Amino acid sequence: MAPKKLTRSRTDRKLAGVCGGLAAYLNLDPTVVRVAYALLTLFTAFSGIIIYLILMLLMPEGD
Repeated sequence: MAPKKLTRSRTDRKLAGVCGGLAAYLNLDPTVVRVAYALLTLFTAFSGIIIYLILMLLMPEGD
């Protein structure tokens, strides 16, 4: 069995599919990942926005 790859989601996306891809990789509900990411962004002085942009550029788009 091939290891799972971290990719952006093509089907479960709101912006660029980063949270959808993270949810698929972690086997979690995408809404839970999005809410957790939003809260983390709020509590870290909006540094989550920069991290999201970096992930958007680094993560390949899934199949």
